[in-house]
Amino acid sequence: MSNVETEPAALRCGAPVDDGRPAGAPGVEVLSAREVPLGGPRAMRVRRTLPQRARTLIGAWCFADHYGPDDVTGTGGMDVPPHPHTGLQTVSWLFSGEIEHRDSLGTHALIRPGEMNLMTGGHGICHSEVSTPRTTLLHGVQLWVALPEEHRDAERDFQHHVPEPVRIDGAGIRVFLGSLAGSTSPVRTFTPLLGAEITLEPRAVITLAVDTAFEHGLLVDSGSVRLTDTALSPAELGYVPCGAENLTVVNESDVPARVILLGGPPFEEAIVMWWNFIGRSHEDIVRAREDWEASSDRFGAVEGFPGGRLPAPALPNAHITPRGNPPRR
Repeated sequence: MSNVETEPAALRCGAPVDDGRPAGAPGVEVLSAREVPLGGPRAMRVRRTLPQRARTLIGAWCFADHYGPDDVTGTGGMDVPPHPHTGLQTVSWLFSGEIEHRDSLGTHALIRPGEMNLMTGGHGICHSEVSTPRTTLLHGVQLWVALPEEHRDAERDFQHHVPEPVRIDGAGIRVFLGSLAGSTSPVRTFTPLLGAEITLEPRAVITLAVDTAFEHGLLVDSGSVRLTDTALSPAELGYVPCGAENLTVVNESDVPARVILLGGPPFEEAIVMWWNFIGRSHEDIVRAREDWEASSDRFGAVEGFPGGRLPAPALPNAHITPRGNPPRR
């Protein structure tokens, strides 16, 4: 998915800040989302929890959009023309609906509920995303992963994976990246990551063993959920720093609940994010934008999309300034 804001924020994201919390005593920080339109006045809106002032990364996860359930008869659904990416991987995961994906690798794929599509931008790729005519309700998440320095110019790639669900203690779990609850995804990533959908039966309580070297984020899609001792509402993300051996998730309602669990070791490199580009300097962003506007071979072309490309927004007037994760209060 593209960040289609006309004035996207320019961020230089540093390594996570040590908050002085004793090892082995992680707490939960609640991150609220902001709404962002994907286009004109009738456009579908998404709820963005990463990046934000309170936290810019969770592991290598650097961008999280949560959308729907969206009645496409009122909004027109998703219709994002060919747009570029550098220095990242995109992870698409749906709860309902269907999206047609085309990219400059020549990939033509459908994104369906319970099936993960991961696209590697690396040095440069472009793609389009359009909800299909048979879609009535569109609902899901779009996630980005920052690539480490040694792999940020990786070749274009596309991977598709359908995880087998596992069940524990009244919960169904689909692990699309990494390992959890005895399930491991075969999908290749450039840093250790965890990504999983968890559905909880009414009043279910689950305790999951997790990697103590990982920080974690629990994004609530639906239901009244408690993470450890902290209540989370739909569209909120609960952040847990490194050190936790287990995460306890409770569905406090009489209806099913659904969450997305993300994780990874703290990303120690400073990155620059602007629009759909990730680099290491302001100059990296300027060069990527110039290459896209010049229709450079760096990004290739999307075949089969009935329309033009998405133009890049104007660059900010100032250099990007550092902004890492602030200390916890």
